[in-house]
Amino acid sequence: MAFPRPRPARPELPRQRVQSLQCGQGAVRAARFNADGNYCLTCGSDKTLKLWNPHKGTALRTYQGHGYEVLDAAGSFDNSQICSGGADKAVALWDVSTGQVVRKYRGHAGKVNCVQFNEEATVIVSGSIDSTVRCWDCRSRRPDPIQVLDEAKDGISSVKLSAYEILTGSVDGRVRRYDLRTGQLCSDYIGSPITSVCFSKDGQCVLAASLDSTLRLLDKDTGELLGEYMGHRSTTYRLDCVLNELDTHVGCASEDGHVYFWDLLEGSLALRLPVGQGVVQSLAFHPSLPCLLVATQGQVTLWREDTFQPQGDPDT
Repeated sequence: MAFPRPRPARPELPRQRVQSLQCGQGAVRAARFNADGNYCLTCGSDKTLKLWNPHKGTALRTYQGHGYEVLDAAGSFDNSQICSGGADKAVALWDVSTGQVVRKYRGHAGKVNCVQFNEEATVIVSGSIDSTVRCWDCRSRRPDPIQVLDEAKDGISSVKLSAYEILTGSVDGRVRRYDLRTGQLCSDYIGSPITSVCFSKDGQCVLAASLDSTLRLLDKDTGELLGEYMGHRSTTYRLDCVLNELDTHVGCASEDGHVYFWDLLEGSLALRLPVGQGVVQSLAFHPSLPCLLVATQGQVTLWREDTFQPQGDPDT
């Protein structure tokens, strides 16, 4: 006789603060985990980029080279390189170990809001207030982009990549998905300026946050609206949205000092987490743990599930 399998434990959400990083970078514009979640990057209004071990609360290196505030950054899959974009209209490629700028890509006509590496870290994709997405070859010396995607009618606020797609969110109220295998563009009209987009982990859905204080979950292939999530405040700032590591909850930053999480399927509010004063500038969810990185004003805080023992090894 076979015994029934035990029911899987309910997914846990980050509820307790385990670290606070006083970044010393002015306002923190973005906080991003690296590929495996062991390190993070913080982007400062003081033109610097910092690498941290957020689980231990230690700063590892400062990267200086942007001419104005840094707005986004991403690490390569092997942790050897960083790309960043800033209000100086430049995209920078950094060597992690030396701290030096390897290349600077200039071509955007306005500040660069978002940057991402492709899977092999051979291409940087950047989105700008100039309404374009530009693809830069990291391996060649050519100064111009290998591709410019200029379909948006207003600024690009968010860019995400999968193995074969580029996903963009724009102030023109559209989510665009470029399929690089077929050369097709799929566009979904939300209507309100979009602040952030992301893929679900299973690659089937797209999450979009917009300035009508609503988070929307769309079927990636059909564009069908699968869920709407409300309760937070998002009317002015470019706020991040996330999915947790198990795709069971969606989350969004808010202008009221909280982070909100909803049950993805039910649409019910699961957690309203007070994280600081004023606007929550940036959010990042760990790729494999119930662990959240939150930027408010000049500090970044790390949050874990209630059952987590802070004195233990964060990797266990």
